[in-house]
Amino acid sequence: MRRIMVIDAARCVGCEACVVACKTDRVRRRPRDRLLRSEALDMMPVHPTTWLAYTFAVLAGFGFGFVLERAGFGSSRKLAAQFYLRDMTVLKVMFSAIVTAMLGLTVLRAVGWLDFEQVYVNPTFMWPQVVGGLIFGAGFAIGGYCPGTSVVAAATGKLDAIAFLVGTGAGILGYAGVYARIEGFANGGGGDRLFLTDWLRLSYGVVAILVTLMALGMFAGAEWIEKKLAGGKAASETPAAGSSSPSAAS
Repeated sequence: MRRIMVIDAARCVGCEACVVACKTDRVRRRPRDRLLRSEALDMMPVHPTTWLAYTFAVLAGFGFGFVLERAGFGSSRKLAAQFYLRDMTVLKVMFSAIVTAMLGLTVLRAVGWLDFEQVYVNPTFMWPQVVGGLIFGAGFAIGGYCPGTSVVAAATGKLDAIAFLVGTGAGILGYAGVYARIEGFANGGGGDRLFLTDWLRLSYGVVAILVTLMALGMFAGAEWIEKKLAGGKAASETPAAGSSSPSAAS
């Protein structure tokens, strides 16, 4: 609401009382105006900053899915091949992402641009997470997908991925149904944030170097395994000396 001050110029003596009154009233109304704007934003169904976060999340999700599909992670055969040590692409990609994020966070923390205490990290429940990881790995090996890659494959119309997603939904509902019975175990084993730096009692920089060296070693080991298995497969498919191939015999 706007207010108007009327001045009788014929009776003005130049005291500037009207100027002071106007400035005082304007300053007095500023907090109220800000409060009204804040209340108006709070009354909106979705806050503008929330819309921005949702928009970024959707765009990032589409980008992530596109990269996964182009990398071949929409194929259950390629994903499951890591469990048979025939294709270690998943190991290489995941460790590359982990090392890249870890080194980036370590550098930002070292230069003071990131307060790591403000970064949300899931609490650690040691034994429940170990059991959950084993179940997750078994489902990954049997179904050929993880939840994220199954969505990517389902988006391309693959029926096995759609069946996997249906099974994932059934598993979620089943877990919700039995949660009351296993709540004690599911919430046991800690609950605090646990880092390698706390467990090893080493600095962030030292742990980052050790994890990077471990990743490089695993990359080299994965390459060696792939070449070894590829060489063994080629040798097994090569006809022995003095023998003829079926096509030649026919």
